[in-house]
Amino acid sequence: MDEEKQGFVKKTKNNLQLTVDEVLEEYVGSFGFSQLLQVFFVSLARIFDSQSTLVTIFTDAQPESWRCIGPECGATATVGGGGSVCGLKAGSWEWSGGNRSSTVAEWGLICDQRFLAALPTSLYFLGSLIGSAIFGRLADGFLGRKRSVLLSCLLTSFTIFLTSLSPNIWSYALLRFATGFSRAGIGICCLVLSTEAVGRKWRGQVGQYGFFFFATGFLSIPLIAYPTRTCWRNLYKIISLLPLVYSIFVLIPFVQESPRWLLVRGRSDEALDVLKRYAKINGRELPPNLSLLQPFSSEKVSKNKGENTPSPIEKLWNTKWAVKRITMVMLTGFGVGFVYYGIQLNVENLNFNLYFTVAINAMMEIPAVFIGSVLLSFTNRRLLFSCSSFVTGISCILCIFFSSSTKRGSLAQLMIEAFGFMAGSTAFDVLYIYCVELFPTNVRNFAVSMLRMALMLGASISPLMVVYGRLSPSLSFFVFGVLSIVSGLLSLWLPETRNSPLYETLEQQEEEEGLGCVSEDMEMEIVKEVEMLI
Repeated sequence: MDEEKQGFVKKTKNNLQLTVDEVLEEYVGSFGFSQLLQVFFVSLARIFDSQSTLVTIFTDAQPESWRCIGPECGATATVGGGGSVCGLKAGSWEWSGGNRSSTVAEWGLICDQRFLAALPTSLYFLGSLIGSAIFGRLADGFLGRKRSVLLSCLLTSFTIFLTSLSPNIWSYALLRFATGFSRAGIGICCLVLSTEAVGRKWRGQVGQYGFFFFATGFLSIPLIAYPTRTCWRNLYKIISLLPLVYSIFVLIPFVQESPRWLLVRGRSDEALDVLKRYAKINGRELPPNLSLLQPFSSEKVSKNKGENTPSPIEKLWNTKWAVKRITMVMLTGFGVGFVYYGIQLNVENLNFNLYFTVAINAMMEIPAVFIGSVLLSFTNRRLLFSCSSFVTGISCILCIFFSSSTKRGSLAQLMIEAFGFMAGSTAFDVLYIYCVELFPTNVRNFAVSMLRMALMLGASISPLMVVYGRLSPSLSFFVFGVLSIVSGLLSLWLPETRNSPLYETLEQQEEEEGLGCVSEDMEMEIVKEVEMLI
């Protein structure tokens, strides 16, 4: 009886029943060539997720300089800084890069209109917040992981193209909201779809690979933005084509649905077919008498077919340990989202060339992915996340002291900011992996979507801080630093998940981990970790 509850092998005369984890480990391979292809094809979508999110660094940036064209200045001259034009008459000056170089230049979002420049990005992240909740439910429900990614990519392509046609700031902001809503399914479903296809020891590394493609998309933005620097609309048109091409030629023909989701939805034959395809590409074969072991609560559910049983999400909110867990994840995610996206958008407040600074930050994401992958293989998730958050916070605060108009001071500030961003990127990436491992399959996508909502809520506020940072860069860095440190401290109240199995249902996880009551040992462990960090 104990073996049945723990999900171990069940044998009958003609049948061998295994869990998905056991099939992956024993017959398919924990991470073979088939899973490598799956992860690669799925993770490509993260490029478009990154581009749609961070494109406003260039399209909504305030131009670096302007020049007088009227008699008030006495001669045509280039003057640095856009703030000083507030006292000049309209038509007596122009932006050096042209009035179509950014939305700020085209629609005059300066002086008393400066905070309107933050509206599109804030609405974009609010759209992502709402989209995360909806796509999380769709992906855990009838739509599934793969079709959710497909829908998200197609909607993202459509809304980005419409954004390039915006006639004013209000329609532009509304379309940015729509794009944020559309892209929400990419990050959530790609992460879950990748990690559910591999064995437990590869989950951390596979989750990190998706962020490598996110960094690739980030790095591609200045490369596309520079040739289109005289017209921000062209930048949107170019990046709108990529998710459409990906959906038609990569996602539909090559990506497989998650076998775990298929099993939870009662489609065990289809789940087994997916595993057979994985095994075949890996040069292996599944036993002919193999069938998949149903989730722990399936027998209870089958007995109550005629009754109104609560959905997995309803069960989550009625389960004390799960509510505590998801609440702490969301509080931590709020701070991480504010800092991670805020630092990226705040690069314009550094005393350095914008294209060069964005490229440096994008390149710092790449070592962050590799460092995170290596550390996740032998380091506790909780400790790695908290330490990364602390390093980010300290680096942001140090940027205040190295703020200088001299070239040497600006270079020092850029190096510290880049190092802090690398640590922040590691914390951001690890938190996603951590969340995947904290919750079972039947609510995993929903839990990740709730984390995404918290991240987007923090991100939606960060543009306001960035705009204010144009007046006081030191304050923006201080706020980013403090919030990052607070997020690191909050994470210490979460349990460790390294090398733990991926459970299928809340009932199974509660039974296996003994989560019916609060563990005093866990509280003592948290106290010891806090004392060690202090």
